[in-house]
Amino acid sequence: MNDTLRQKLDALPPEPGCYLMKDRAGEVVYVGKASSLRSRVRSYFDSGRGDDRAFVALLDDLLGDIEVIVTRSEKEAVLLENELIKKHKPRFNVRLRDDKDFIVLRLDGHHPYPRLEVRRAREPRRPDARYFGPYSSASSIRETLRVVNRHFQLRTCSDHVFDHRKRPCILYQIHRCPAPCVYDVPADEYQRSVEDAVEFLEGRESELVVRLRARMDEAAAALRFEDAARLRDQLQAVERSLEKQRVLMSDRADRDVVGLYREGPDLVVQVLAMRGGKLQDSRSYPFHEQEFPDAEILSSFLSLYYEQNPAPDEVLVPIEPTEADALADVLAERRGRRVRLLTPQRGAKADLLEVAARNAEQSFRSWHEKDERREQAMAALVRSLHLARPPRWMECYDISTFQGALAVGSGVSMKDGEPDKANYRRYKVKGVAGQDDFAMLYEVITRRLRRGLAEGAFPDLIVIDGGKGQLNAALAAAKDLGVPTKPSPGNEGAPFVELCGLAKSRLLDAAALGTARVVGRRARRGAPAVHGGAAAELADAAEAAEKGYVSELARSPERVFLPGRKDPIVLRQNSAELFLLARLRDEAHRFAITFHRKLRRERNFQSVLEEIPGIGAGRKKALLRHFGALKRVKEATLDEIAEVEGFGPKQAGAVFDFFHRPDAPDVVEATADVPPGVDAAEAAGATATEEEIDAALAEDDANST
Repeated sequence: MNDTLRQKLDALPPEPGCYLMKDRAGEVVYVGKASSLRSRVRSYFDSGRGDDRAFVALLDDLLGDIEVIVTRSEKEAVLLENELIKKHKPRFNVRLRDDKDFIVLRLDGHHPYPRLEVRRAREPRRPDARYFGPYSSASSIRETLRVVNRHFQLRTCSDHVFDHRKRPCILYQIHRCPAPCVYDVPADEYQRSVEDAVEFLEGRESELVVRLRARMDEAAAALRFEDAARLRDQLQAVERSLEKQRVLMSDRADRDVVGLYREGPDLVVQVLAMRGGKLQDSRSYPFHEQEFPDAEILSSFLSLYYEQNPAPDEVLVPIEPTEADALADVLAERRGRRVRLLTPQRGAKADLLEVAARNAEQSFRSWHEKDERREQAMAALVRSLHLARPPRWMECYDISTFQGALAVGSGVSMKDGEPDKANYRRYKVKGVAGQDDFAMLYEVITRRLRRGLAEGAFPDLIVIDGGKGQLNAALAAAKDLGVPTKPSPGNEGAPFVELCGLAKSRLLDAAALGTARVVGRRARRGAPAVHGGAAAELADAAEAAEKGYVSELARSPERVFLPGRKDPIVLRQNSAELFLLARLRDEAHRFAITFHRKLRRERNFQSVLEEIPGIGAGRKKALLRHFGALKRVKEATLDEIAEVEGFGPKQAGAVFDFFHRPDAPDVVEATADVPPGVDAAEAAGATATEEEIDAALAEDDANST
């Protein structure tokens, strides 16, 4: 330890606050909080205690400076630590991304025929609604909604569709909804279904079973056998749900049970969510390079976790976190009610902690196995593509156009084999007229590499969705900017970026691969002819090669193009390295198509609205947010248009008169994206989701990089 650092340790105040440990380059590597800065920070360097924890030895070689921030209380230190971790992103702190996937079900109370909606847990809660959850994954909430929609038959359409529907939808035909939007369904009968669904969602299955069995017997006695069969199906669904439930508590409290398992610097924190005394969900959070003590890591995790998610009545933890009282005060303040942090040593709650610990260990094993497979895939990519380094940071770029118009590019990022959505980018192609994919790709890659030059960082590998031509366009962009595409001899530390192209075979695509059974078999003389399709093309290829079989190059649906190499590289089918590249390419394609569809929808919507006098850009956006489709605007009444934000009687009248004049424009929008079997006119008026509309409006002026 240098003299300057030793002097700082001697001058530390015995007051609460946060400390920031920096490496020799001045980068913050760890943020901690303490009720006494002097005692906590000195404990890391007190050799008299014989501290043999791994991070203590690490600090001797790593630490360059310590900065402290004094706060008025321990609670302020907890809050400040959160902000500092989010600001500096230290490598040795646990960091949680903004958990937008944490979702709840909302049941509106103001509508006579309420429906269940999927909402974000962090959204403001309405006092007239009931909430169920939270659910950590889309699969868990889909399973819940599937049971509710199938057996309790609540409507799924939005209020706007409910008010304007003229005929029942397919859910009525398959007996999943009574269609109160069209037919006169008694409100008390529908409300009884709502109450049954609420009991199911709140975990009161035993009470629901008694009610359903009594109603089933009553319907059977009255010879209403169809009603009795429906109630029987409901009863069986509820009983199956009870059979799946393994962890129950008699007190019906809301609590989270936290488990922790670590091996060296790697650890997993497991959170079991119990609501109403029953286990509702489980989620694991893996972390790398966590050298610091478990109590500090757990404290930081809980503070960050319950900033994003609502805290329950109790949180059971395996060890007492640092500054536990201050942390409990912060959680209670956020919740508006008391939150207890408990570390039970015996009894039923201690058993729950043991279950959480076993789940954490299992998640750790699965995580490490997944990491090992990912490392093997990257090592295979290095060997197969002759890369200079493992591609831990990969990006893929794709172009999407519609008859040469509205050309857009997409760039998706993957770090350590996982999507890195913070680095996803969308590009509006600005300098290319007409259909020129190569020039469009050149522009997009040029803009990406310029950003890399400004930031001083490039990905390890850039994958281009396309063949040799697209790859050459990207290489030209790199050459024109002076960005090396291979390591420079004698200057190993200089930044460079490697490129490759990934394209599907023109002969055979992935969809045809499963149906072309002649692929792996020798072609026999006199065999029946195969007419049409990929199988026929393969047979022609085999005959042309005069080999009697199809080569690996012809059989593979994917091929990789490398700079300076004439023939593509064919990766082994179903291999981990091919899956990694294909997954990245497919994500870039999906991202480009999504952006392109949004732009087409905006263009179709706003091009008509531009003809309305007195309706500017702000009001067009308000109409898009409120109605979502031109057909909805045309069908809206004068009063409904006047309810739109920013609209008065004059503006509402201008819009209404425009769509109801004799020469009103046709508002059936482009239906290129309508699924097969869906009525085109009806689909043209479909309302965009709230997420799509919000994204469209938020990115309207900033969706190009």
